[in-house]
Amino acid sequence: MTIATDLCVWVAMGERQEAAVLPPELLTRLTRWATPVGSLAEADVVVTGWGTSLVLDEATLATAPGLRALVHTGGSVRRIVTPAVWERGLTVSSAADTNAGPVAEFAYAQITLAAKKALGAAAGYRAGRWPTFGAREGADGRTVGVVGASRIGRRVLSRLRGSEAGYRVLLYDPYVSAEDAKRLGVELTDIHTLCATSSIVTLHAPELPETRRLLNAEHLALLPDGATVVNTARGALIDTDALVRECASGRLDAFLDVTDPEPLPAGHPLFSLPNVFLTPHIAGCQGDEVRRLGTFAVEEVGRLARGEPLVGVVRREEWARMA
Repeated sequence: MTIATDLCVWVAMGERQEAAVLPPELLTRLTRWATPVGSLAEADVVVTGWGTSLVLDEATLATAPGLRALVHTGGSVRRIVTPAVWERGLTVSSAADTNAGPVAEFAYAQITLAAKKALGAAAGYRAGRWPTFGAREGADGRTVGVVGASRIGRRVLSRLRGSEAGYRVLLYDPYVSAEDAKRLGVELTDIHTLCATSSIVTLHAPELPETRRLLNAEHLALLPDGATVVNTARGALIDTDALVRECASGRLDAFLDVTDPEPLPAGHPLFSLPNVFLTPHIAGCQGDEVRRLGTFAVEEVGRLARGEPLVGVVRREEWARMA
């Protein structure tokens, strides 16, 4: 369905990102709802994504008197949005929910591998060792500590609760009440107890001043011998040097999709450790999956054109705690 609309849209992202997120068929759908324009000054709505340099501060907003909404095809909008956006009364929408599914699937897959001690088994296989039936060294792999009941964290919690593996699930999140934890079906605890009790710790918290180096040397030392750290959130949540020491000693394993710094410099010790599985920030939408993000943006612009509520609305209090 096409409707008559005076809505104007400006797409602000890198060329390669735009080609992947908004291929020709999606751009055609977008023009059913809004007229493409060449600058923010002409736009009623801006569609952003990876590769954008746009920052909607007070000065930038002053050049865009007609701007009504931002639709972001990624997750966090913290690098784009400033308090001036809320003061102006703009609507902000993010594809965070759309991107959360692939990240949760990726994290859950790594938790499954960690529970089976796959990294050690693979290293042993390369060295010519075949494990005996039921052999398992170190942590038992059945107590999983989840740090952060975020969009992604809650999806991981749901997968863990539904697993036939019989996981015991602990949660650390200072914003979750005992009642919320009960509804989520998990045991709420503090970070020290979570680390001391969990054989697998998976991180799903945003990077904030209070969460930087959340897994520091002290907390990593609390993890049982043979435990595994899974990080698909932000690299800065872990003290990298402390993690290197723990993994180099062979005491801990790690699955890391994000690191600090990112990317790691050539020759970094994490690259050479057989008990560390590194991937280059690929947990979110990749390949054909990124079209889901473009579809989300087109549908949001359509809702705006039709005067309907947007489904990915980001509120100011949520923005402050986004990754």
